[in-house]
Amino acid sequence: MVRPSGNADVTRSAILAFLGTSGGASRADLARALGVSPALMTQLIKELIADGLVRELSMSPSSGGRPARMLGLATAAGRVVGMKISKDHVAFVETELSGHVVRSGNRAYDASSITSLSDVVSLVHSFVGEDRVTPLLGIGVGVPGSVDGQGSGVVDSSLLGWRQVPLGAVLSRELHVPVLVENNVNALAVAERLYGSGREHAEFLVVTIGEGVGAGFVTGGAVVRGSRGGAGEIGHIPAVADGPLCTCGNHGCIEALIGEKTLVANARQSGIISSSETMADLQERANDGDPLAQDIFRGAGQPLGRIVAGLVQILDPEIVIVSGEGTRGWRHWAAGFERSFRGALTADRRSIPVIVESWDDEAWARGAAALVASAPFYSEESSGEQGRRVRARLTHVPAEVGGL
Repeated sequence: MVRPSGNADVTRSAILAFLGTSGGASRADLARALGVSPALMTQLIKELIADGLVRELSMSPSSGGRPARMLGLATAAGRVVGMKISKDHVAFVETELSGHVVRSGNRAYDASSITSLSDVVSLVHSFVGEDRVTPLLGIGVGVPGSVDGQGSGVVDSSLLGWRQVPLGAVLSRELHVPVLVENNVNALAVAERLYGSGREHAEFLVVTIGEGVGAGFVTGGAVVRGSRGGAGEIGHIPAVADGPLCTCGNHGCIEALIGEKTLVANARQSGIISSSETMADLQERANDGDPLAQDIFRGAGQPLGRIVAGLVQILDPEIVIVSGEGTRGWRHWAAGFERSFRGALTADRRSIPVIVESWDDEAWARGAAALVASAPFYSEESSGEQGRRVRARLTHVPAEVGGL
């Protein structure tokens, strides 16, 4: 489901992100940078000024024409915490509304524990601190799985071993702050639209590789979630009949063929790495020129290329962004990916750019933080109760300034 007003909503957030990272810009600069019409930019700036989020600064120098009025952020209106939950750790960031990362961290975690929900609450308290001065607008959470589309944050995740886990409701109740939960690749796609390579594109595809394989679709500037919040689960596209067992319970999914667990298992079975070594060791062997290690990645790149080509044929994006932990070894994946990807496309689409983002674990959490940064600009119907609470904090409604 694409939110009807998503383009303008996300563009408002992108304006704040651009002003926060650039220090200031004119209306014309913003319109060019974000790829929107001057008329729409003028209207959005008018709304943001009325909301007290953007203010006019000094006039910019002129080379002969009429000088342009510079714009800047009018508020530091609190901070945002973003977190990405994995099966064995949680990555955190704290950001300003502009997306600037103030601090980050990782905490060990066991998603399979019977106390997994209370453990997450404790980890957030540990990261945030009890005596903070700057209030929180909210917490964004990225998870590897499907999240209900009703704003309550109920999670189904085969990677975490979770079924109908009420993550959002528990965190919001225990932490007394707005909590927005989303599939981690969708959250990353929002961050790409606000801060990354997707800033200049309204139509793009994000593909992630690592422990799992996922995708996020952005069209008209808004993320496509699907009817149950599960759009983009390309890792569970069936690739071969009677293939290896996947975490979802089916056989032969693309994730079961090229996910990190499978690549490491294949490398151990082939004697490339020992039984105690990991993906980092496999990548090191490939970097050192081991042809068998390089073949592992090349072989994974081939089916990935075909799957992504199929998505490009269906969605017709402007660019493809590849991200995730697996991109640390991308130069070895690329040998198989590029040939199968370009070869599976129709001639008119073979020149589509593929941008590979440099990776660290912070990127996932920053994507989750972007959920909160964009929430104030969605309608209440779109963002639900948690979005309303974020908006209330942003405009300093007294009843909503408690909590962390």
